[in-house]
Amino acid sequence: MPGRNGLQTPVLVLNASYEPINICAARRALVLVMKGIAATEEFSSLLVRSPRSHHPLPSVIRLLGYRRIPHQTRALSRKNILMRDRCTCQYCGRTLPSSELTLDHVVPRSRAGETAWDNLVACCHDCNNRKGSRMPEEAGMRLIRHPRPFSLHTSRHLMRQLAHSDYQWQKYLFY
Repeated sequence: MPGRNGLQTPVLVLNASYEPINICAARRALVLVMKGIAATEEFSSLLVRSPRSHHPLPSVIRLLGYRRIPHQTRALSRKNILMRDRCTCQYCGRTLPSSELTLDHVVPRSRAGETAWDNLVACCHDCNNRKGSRMPEEAGMRLIRHPRPFSLHTSRHLMRQLAHSDYQWQKYLFY
């Protein structure tokens, strides 16, 4: 069986119409395929092994029934903020593992800054300590990208970014 990281490998999820709608972990994709909810369109080079058999992990799956996807908002969470900011400190630009990043309130909570999509950014510990409870300008720091809510555009942009490392996704991300 692949290591835990193999089962966390991102898998592109297509609607029955081949429209990209989500990204999930390989473990979830396997469950959807085994339950007959989805079919594998592309396989990765990783294998899931059991005592009696082995199966390649999917890279792209397609739902067998069409799902109407309503306009949805993503929950405000650490994981989603880090995903939106691509695990990159929004002050110094370093890309780090999520365990080495924190969230920073651009307008500090001590100054009535809200815990909201447009006030939270991924930040390394050094920059967060340097900024403290000051505004970025007061600390002599500038944001690389101003924070925005996670949108459909953000989601599709992330899919395109991930497609650079998985060539099998590219033919499904034509927009």
